Amino acid sequence: MKKMLYTSLAVILVSSIFTTGCMTSRSDSAAAPVITYTSSHIDREGPQNAEELEKFADRVFADKMKKFNTVGSNFVVVTNGKVMLSKGYGYADREKKTPVDSNTVFQIGSVTKSFTALAAMQLVDKGKINLHHDIQEYLGGIKVPNTTGKKLTMFDLLTYSGGFDEPDIANESYPEYVHSYFPLKSYIESHMPTVVRPPGEAYTYDNFGFMLAGYAVAQVAGTSYSQYMQKNIFKPLGMSSTSIQFTPSLLNRMAAHYGPDGKRIPLEGFKPTEKPEGGMVSTAKDMAQYLIMHLNKGTYKGKKIVSSKSIQQMHTYQLFPSKNIPVTTIGFEGYFKDKMNGQHVIVKGGNVTGHSSLVVILPEKNTAMYMSYNNDSMMSLDVYEAFMNHYYPQKSKTHKSIHKIINAQQARKYVGLYQNTRIAALRSQVSYSNGRLILETGTSGKHILHMLEPLLFEDEAGNKLTFNTDKAGKIAYLYYMRMPDLVAYAEKIKVDSPFSDVPANSKYRSYINHLHALNVMHGKSAHLFDPNGTMTQGEFSEILLRAHGWYRQPFMIGPNRKQMLAGLPNDSQDTLITREIAAFMIQNLKQAEPRFNIILNDQTEPWATEAIKALVSQGITDPDTQINADGSVDFRPQQLLKRQEASAWLDQAFDYYTLPIQH
Repeated sequence: MKKMLYTSLAVILVSSIFTTGCMTSRSDSAAAPVITYTSSHIDREGPQNAEELEKFADRVFADKMKKFNTVGSNFVVVTNGKVMLSKGYGYADREKKTPVDSNTVFQIGSVTKSFTALAAMQLVDKGKINLHHDIQEYLGGIKVPNTTGKKLTMFDLLTYSGGFDEPDIANESYPEYVHSYFPLKSYIESHMPTVVRPPGEAYTYDNFGFMLAGYAVAQVAGTSYSQYMQKNIFKPLGMSSTSIQFTPSLLNRMAAHYGPDGKRIPLEGFKPTEKPEGGMVSTAKDMAQYLIMHLNKGTYKGKKIVSSKSIQQMHTYQLFPSKNIPVTTIGFEGYFKDKMNGQHVIVKGGNVTGHSSLVVILPEKNTAMYMSYNNDSMMSLDVYEAFMNHYYPQKSKTHKSIHKIINAQQARKYVGLYQNTRIAALRSQVSYSNGRLILETGTSGKHILHMLEPLLFEDEAGNKLTFNTDKAGKIAYLYYMRMPDLVAYAEKIKVDSPFSDVPANSKYRSYINHLHALNVMHGKSAHLFDPNGTMTQGEFSEILLRAHGWYRQPFMIGPNRKQMLAGLPNDSQDTLITREIAAFMIQNLKQAEPRFNIILNDQTEPWATEAIKALVSQGITDPDTQINADGSVDFRPQQLLKRQEASAWLDQAFDYYTLPIQH
């Protein structure tokens, strides 16, 4: 749930926090009640001394808040049924010098998903929801389009494997929404995506799936989502400062919002107002009570909030790209396995514009931590890593991987074009060369993939990559455990040649086929592409935005459209587009860095000159435009852009990568 630029993709995942040039702190370790854990076993690993824990936290937060320019944060550690530390750092409001304490309200973003999962499991306990029944039974008549022939279940929604084509379709937040109300039902009905992959087959971080799960909870309970949460979770847990919707009293205690640069930014409200996937606000005091319930196997102050069986399902990994690589439980995740140091850890991060949060639970160690802070950086990941390394260091040495040889015949099933199922802009090419696979991505360049076993590889830095099959046993996906690609499986794209008017020997054939397969550029009909045809500026604009890849994130469409047209002297949607206008628009989004000097032999408008030079120097051009030995180019800027030329430019701009292999 975040407005982001392409370069800040990491924040889409987990949350983070902190700064201070003037950091204040306050201890609130008695803010939450003490619950005696039922187990007689007390593990000697982990935080055991409150004074030592506070000194550790003070050091870490002083360092990380400065590193990430964070204004204020809270930090809670619960172990063996008691709150060992609840402390605020820095300012809730820097301008007013208001310190963070246990009652400071933060937006916790996607941490809300774990609460939605808890609500669903309560109804499972009561026999009102079956995790494996068709979700249509629980939606009160709302229909979910499904092209797969396989039913969509609550289990699929809660494990991020629903198979929706647009998992972020319902993602709107603006300051003017703070005091407005937008109903959940009508919003879901007007923003319903389609299930296009068999549910349960592929992992995709899915905001809409959890929104739908929350709506199902409300329908089954016969109430609104917020009313259900208040009655069945917040009130029994004593979470008096936790809410799905903003209230005047909570807004008065809410931490101010800041950007990564430390500048204050406005609070944003949501559409719809109730957001089961990310709309909650809470405090350190309340979240400590939530963690105690988790560690106490679903019980809080003698009240059973949820069954121990359901809590165990929430704490147990349900989805594995490979047998030893966990991704999701019901409601929680397991990113960054290397940071777990061999422990069983579940996490849930969340971020909205200007606030971030993170929950970390070690069920087998009776320990959990929570933090929120008022910017949307990746600070929480650094704090999590420091906490694990300090209290649960890796005990066994990491053995050097044994790589297996792969031959050309074995490699054939892996080779191809893949597209991230959440973020269409993330595309990867897998090829084969000299006994190894080569992975090319637009975010990190080329990587050598070494085979550990069939379907499991690692790159030169040790990041794992799995290939996953469909029900027919064919390679259908890859999953690369490197940010930002780990937000979802990447689907293997079937590239065919459907157009009879594109000859087999055409220099444009591969570009045309790629864009068709990626659903970026369609033919004039099912079998005709019209390679020498022209297009209007309006037509090209829509194709360019799809090629750029951010069309699945609605909050990016407006800003990207504005950036695409910035500086264009005349935006005439119905006018046929010229080569120089198209190049200018591509460069506005691509922001390619010039590699070497290009000399344009043709008369070119001054506003387009640098854009054309940058693209051509990067090799982003068409096969009929060649760079001469002296660096000069006959670009033909005033000519109308042909459809086949557009396909070559867009494919090379957004689907092919020529960075060096990483070592």
